[in-house]
Amino acid sequence: MAEDFEAVRVRTLFLSDLHLGTKGCQAASLLNFLKHYDADTIYLVGDIVDGWRLKSGWYWPQAHNDVVQKLLRKVRKGTRLIYIPGNHDEFLRDYIGISLGGVELADYALHEAADGKRYLVIHGDQFDLVVRHARWLALLGDGAYTAALFVNTYLNIARRKLGLTYWSLSSWAKMRVKNAVNFISRFEELLATEAKRHDADGVICGHIHHAAMHDDFGVRYVNTGDWVESCTAIVEHYDGTFQLIRWTEMQKAKQATPRLSAPAVPQQKAA
Repeated sequence: MAEDFEAVRVRTLFLSDLHLGTKGCQAASLLNFLKHYDADTIYLVGDIVDGWRLKSGWYWPQAHNDVVQKLLRKVRKGTRLIYIPGNHDEFLRDYIGISLGGVELADYALHEAADGKRYLVIHGDQFDLVVRHARWLALLGDGAYTAALFVNTYLNIARRKLGLTYWSLSSWAKMRVKNAVNFISRFEELLATEAKRHDADGVICGHIHHAAMHDDFGVRYVNTGDWVESCTAIVEHYDGTFQLIRWTEMQKAKQATPRLSAPAVPQQKAA
């Protein structure tokens, strides 16, 4: 069946925290997004495959395979794809500097935008002290997050039956627990400082599942978000401007827009 839309072409696409291999990954929405957007260059900014979760139990449905195949098809059609592993897919850090099937593996990248500005592209787990110095606590937190997603799934099933929209329990908690808010702010500040160390104009990262774009720390801070809850991505247009795409919200807005019916054709009376 032919698709009745033309994909939006952008200069660069940044995706992170897909967490393929987990039940929380919203692979169907991601695949739909990838059908609507094409890019000259795609950066996969870490936690694309969730090695932590796959170690404890194999989960890989067809939708997750479809996402991988879609990305590889884009590579075959000429898209440059740069994969920067994160902490959940850290096993790929053993292959930094080589190309696997046309996919370039890098620890970090310096991306030059169309307007000449330079951005440090990095997952960001290197600046999470819990991940670096208390791995057991990070794994415990990962388990708690998975439990929250489990509860969230059934909560939203009930909400849909009531005609209500999707609501994220963990995102709500994240922005209301003082320690979590402080952690996000500290993380952003550390990443901004690292960008300055590289003489970059900004940083593009992932890791904390909190999509954002701002200049609060003297450089542009960009976080791609995730495809477990928020379904967000960052695109760079050909003029060098960056846009935060909130895909689920865009789709809801599109569905809510009433279609204009064609004007009635006046009937001619028979002579």
